[in-house]
Amino acid sequence: MRIILLSLLLALALGPALALAGDKPKVVYHVSDEAKVSFALNNIKNHIAGVGGGENIEIVLVSHGPAVKQFNDIEAVDRVRNGIAELQEQGVTFEACANTLEALGLAPDELLPGFKIAEKGGVTRITELQGQGYAYIRP
Repeated sequence: MRIILLSLLLALALGPALALAGDKPKVVYHVSDEAKVSFALNNIKNHIAGVGGGENIEIVLVSHGPAVKQFNDIEAVDRVRNGIAELQEQGVTFEACANTLEALGLAPDELLPGFKIAEKGGVTRITELQGQGYAYIRP
């Protein structure tokens, strides 16, 4: 009887961990500092390479504050523009804070192509993603 009880307890304890073992890791990158945008993009590129490709991971970059200026379609430098396009091809999702867009006087269509809007705000979106099991990284 003890063995059955111990086996049951072990199965209950390890079950969730074993179920997640086959799932792709999920990561939310957070960037708010304008000077860290290129660094964050490079971290994501390295992260994807480290897991063997974009098909092996789910990554969302959420930006707010001054960093959002780097994603303005007119202002973006080629390094950022090309880096985002390359990462989008590998499945990375990019989101910008609606509150920051309003504060900066930017319309969503002024961002680089493919950007989604974090309608409730960037920090709220990060918290939602963490609640969905995303690991948090802030380069």
